[in-house]
Amino acid sequence: MPTTALEPRRRTVLLLWDIDHTLVEMRGIGKELFRRAFAEVTGVRMEQQAAVDGMTDLVIFRETAALHGITTSPPDEQRFAAALTRAHQDAVPEIQARGRALPGAHAALTALHAHGFQQTVVTGNIRGSARVKLAAFGLDQHIQWDIGAYGDDAPTRPELVATALTRAHTHQPHDVTLIGDTPADIQGATAHGIPTIAIATGRTTTQDLTTAGAHHTLPNLDNTALLLTLLTHHPATTNQTTHKAHRHHNHPRVCEEETTGEQSGQE
Repeated sequence: MPTTALEPRRRTVLLLWDIDHTLVEMRGIGKELFRRAFAEVTGVRMEQQAAVDGMTDLVIFRETAALHGITTSPPDEQRFAAALTRAHQDAVPEIQARGRALPGAHAALTALHAHGFQQTVVTGNIRGSARVKLAAFGLDQHIQWDIGAYGDDAPTRPELVATALTRAHTHQPHDVTLIGDTPADIQGATAHGIPTIAIATGRTTTQDLTTAGAHHTLPNLDNTALLLTLLTHHPATTNQTTHKAHRHHNHPRVCEEETTGEQSGQE
């Protein structure tokens, strides 16, 4: 791939962060908490779970219920959201023992705050579990929760991004950058013309993230200086894989969870 020079650009004002496999990983506990909430609301033991990557918690709940022959209603989804929030709140010690903040996440959030960036989340997690996950690892201090978008706000990524833009009163897509680990994250941002930085710490390779349309792809969040550079400069061409800029890290993709995925129902 040819080297692409970076040129100064109008700086990003607002950062939209994904949570699971971008900032934290739950390493199995998230799926267990989903299972507990599912049983509480439906009275049925969860034997299988619907596809999770890029999906929102309430969509996963609805589709998982269907796999068990259960038809859900909006009140069921509200009760599930409340049960899932309680499950996370009650399991903070388990989350801290089994999960972790991904390397570089705390340093990145802190440095970006120091440089004046607004930061919030656009996530498939319901609001309650999103807050617990980041707070459990001390990653919540610089997040503006009121302008974020959550899995109990809308069913699709483009709708979640639109919700965050409305709450932030932001109408210029080039003032915003989304940082995530799945093609769904990228597609949600692309639907609104928002630049993306993909972090290959989930189950999607750097090549697949680039193919999905990410403007930049990094192997992890270890290099805070490079992340700052990408947020204040733009390449002459898009879809630039920038992991070669710090090849010495050479970290493999982090995918330590058996059958879990991106949100609380999966991780």
